[in-house]
Amino acid sequence: MDSTRKPVAVVVGATSKWQADGRNTKLAHGKAIDDSDLPVGVRWGVGGAIAQKFAKEGFVVALTTRQAANATALEQAITAQGGACMIVELDLVSQASIAKAFATIRDSVGDPEVVVYNAGYLEGRDLPPEKELLEHFPVDMFDTAQHIASRGPFLVAKEVLPAMRMRGTGSFFFSNNSSSLRGRKRQTGQSLYYPRVMMRTLAQVLTEEYSEYGVHVANVVIDGLIDSPGTHALQRAQQQPDVVMNPVKIAEAFYYLHTQDRSCWTHELQLTPFATKPSV
Repeated sequence: MDSTRKPVAVVVGATSKWQADGRNTKLAHGKAIDDSDLPVGVRWGVGGAIAQKFAKEGFVVALTTRQAANATALEQAITAQGGACMIVELDLVSQASIAKAFATIRDSVGDPEVVVYNAGYLEGRDLPPEKELLEHFPVDMFDTAQHIASRGPFLVAKEVLPAMRMRGTGSFFFSNNSSSLRGRKRQTGQSLYYPRVMMRTLAQVLTEEYSEYGVHVANVVIDGLIDSPGTHALQRAQQQPDVVMNPVKIAEAFYYLHTQDRSCWTHELQLTPFATKPSV
C-alpha cells in the first residue's frame, strides 16, 4: 500500500438481506419496511456496521455488493460521518466478477489491509415444511450456498492473501454463524447453512498456512439474532429484546481482532447474547 494512502478495508457483503428493502425482509414481512426510526449503525446489519466502524477508524472502505444500488444509502451514511468509501459490484457466483472487483479495488485505493467476508444468502428459507429433508432440496439452491459459504471465500482468499503475505501484515476475517460449529438439520424457514462448516474449516486451514507470514485469520461465530430493520420487526425480537445482538458492538469485535498484538492473536471468536446459552 502507498504510504500516502489510507489503509484499505474491504467488506464483502456490506449490506444485509435484512435491511429495510432486503430480500429476507420482503420474504418475512411481505414488503419493504421503514427504518427511519432505527440508529444508522444497525440499518445494514453486520456488514454495514463493520464498514462504518472501519471508516471511522481512518480506513477507506470498499463496500462490495451484487448491485451498487444496494449500498448507495450506506455509502451516503459513511460519507456523512466523514468517512471514505467506494462501492464495488461483486457477484460471488462468478470467479470473473470476484477478480474484476478486487482489481478495481487495487487500482483505485490499493491492496486491502483488512478483508471481512460477510456474505450471506437465504436459499432454502421459502421451502415449505414438506420439503424440509435434503432429498427435496433443489440442487441450484445447494450450489448457491456452496458458492457463498465455500467457493466464494476460497476465491476471495486467492485475491488478497498473496499481497498480505508479501507485505507481512493483514487481516482476513470470516463473519460466520453457529451452524459452522457442526452439521445441523435444516429446519423449515431456515437457509441451508451446513456449508458454513466448510467456511470455518477454510479459516482454520488459512490460519495454519498464513499466520507465520503475519496474516491474521479468524472465524467469528455470530451466535444469535442480529439487529437490523427486518429482524427488528420480528415478533421474537419485539418480545425478547435481550436475545437481539447489536451490530455496532459486533463491528467493534472485528476491529478489536484487527488491532490485536500479534503475540496473542485470536483465531476464533464466538459472540453470544447474555440471555442465551452459547451454541455448541
